[in-house]
Amino acid sequence: MALAAIAEEGSFGKAARSLGYTQSAISQQIAALERIVGSKLFERPGGPRPVVLTESGKLLLVHADAVRARLQAARADFEALSQGRAGTLRVGTYQSVGSAIVPAVLRQLREDWPGIDVELHEATGDQELLRGVESGALDLTFTVFPLPEGPLESRSLLEDPRVLIVPPDSAYAERETAPPLIELGNTPMIGFKDTCCRDVQLATEHMAAVGFRQHVVFRTEDNGTLQGLVAAGMGSAIVPRLVVDESRADVVVLPIVNELPPRRVAIARHSERYRAPAADAFIECAAAVCEALGTRERAENVG
Repeated sequence: MALAAIAEEGSFGKAARSLGYTQSAISQQIAALERIVGSKLFERPGGPRPVVLTESGKLLLVHADAVRARLQAARADFEALSQGRAGTLRVGTYQSVGSAIVPAVLRQLREDWPGIDVELHEATGDQELLRGVESGALDLTFTVFPLPEGPLESRSLLEDPRVLIVPPDSAYAERETAPPLIELGNTPMIGFKDTCCRDVQLATEHMAAVGFRQHVVFRTEDNGTLQGLVAAGMGSAIVPRLVVDESRADVVVLPIVNELPPRRVAIARHSERYRAPAADAFIECAAAVCEALGTRERAENVG
């Protein structure tokens, strides 16, 4: 800035040379500043003596330094934003992923990318969230395979096995694994609403394929409600493992062996939009968290 250069050099000519301007250009800048503030900014004693700031000039220089510092900070922020290291990342999630996966991802992301703010958008299922990614309202969303038709791409994160949850006094509670589904017959079942998410529809189709149609006595959209009703003895439920609250002691979890495919959890983004590094970082964190969950699940099954 011309004002600071002249104050430091004590000369219009030296300031012009240090900034790479002509002396007339520097003089014009100072003249314009003096017109704006309505006061003389430099004492010009003439001869070999240096020019010095007036009191008005000193006051303006204080403000100029502050403005320059803010501009430098803004430049750094814009560089960080252009590199994807700052800003807001809008991510879609749903209940089971929101409780079992998202907190660990956010902790890791906060350590590695402290300038990124994650704005979470929750829905009962992934259909609404996928529409958000397609429209640009969301940058990423957790979802399940297979994806519907559209301009989306995804990365597989986790195979989430189906389990049967029963109340502690159930005839099946002492078993190591769930009975063959066909044996459940008219067992009262608690289910999710068919409109809750695509995975509910897929699971229903798979159960029908092995000859089992649930005798559903109540449907809900809430994971906690479903488990509470099972604990109260109102029925049993077939759910993905991530749905189960591991802290509950009032339900019994029985793996379903070889009858139903797992829920395939993934994360989706728009295939034609700018690939922000922060979004890539979120996906990598999610993949690492899900790998750890999958490793733990395999270890528990072996044990």
